[in-house]
Amino acid sequence: MATNMKIKTERIKQNKDNRPHAIARYIRISPYKVRLVLDLIRGKDVNEAVAILENISNASAEPIRKVVLSAAANAENNLNMNVSDLYVAECFADQGPTLKRMQPMGHGRGFRILKRTSHITVILDARK
Repeated sequence: MATNMKIKTERIKQNKDNRPHAIARYIRISPYKVRLVLDLIRGKDVNEAVAILENISNASAEPIRKVVLSAAANAENNLNMNVSDLYVAECFADQGPTLKRMQPMGHGRGFRILKRTSHITVILDARK
């Protein structure tokens, strides 16, 4: 039994994705709004993506910029990669937990307001 577990952990280590990445969790912006900005930077170089994010007047641009810079710092410090060679290989936004609030309405009713959160993931890779 123990040898099977050792083989399994070895297989997991071999199949692990070694690309630099960063994740921002529980960001208080709807993932629908975040995905619009992520579509702009997908496939771009890191420096170009940061320049795009600094010049967009979208509220989700700032958290995405921080995640891209964090992934670039992870690549530089942990994997000894050159930042100028990196590009945004993958980026996506998953939905996090939803905060439920109530809006009082007429005739004693209450309408539900859904305040959505997102988990933003950016994966970088080196140009070949």
